[in-house]
Amino acid sequence: MHTKIPNPLTIEEHRELGREMRAAHARLRELCSLVVSVYGPQNHAAFSFLKATDAVERLCQDLQTQANSDYPGYSTERFYR
Repeated sequence: MHTKIPNPLTIEEHRELGREMRAAHARLRELCSLVVSVYGPQNHAAFSFLKATDAVERLCQDLQTQANSDYPGYSTERFYR
């Protein structure tokens, strides 16, 4: 069940947050790749990096869904991807 958010982020706030999230996600993937390549995927730190990267990916998907919900009919489909 979706409830109406009284004061959602503005479209510009979604755009800005999307830019920040895409940059953070890209950097996290780079760092994850480095740690996994040095220590291997079975290492605890590497495993945690992989989990963190997955969590940020899910967060971006959830934020994209929220932007679509906040502004139906607007071109918001690429804010967080």
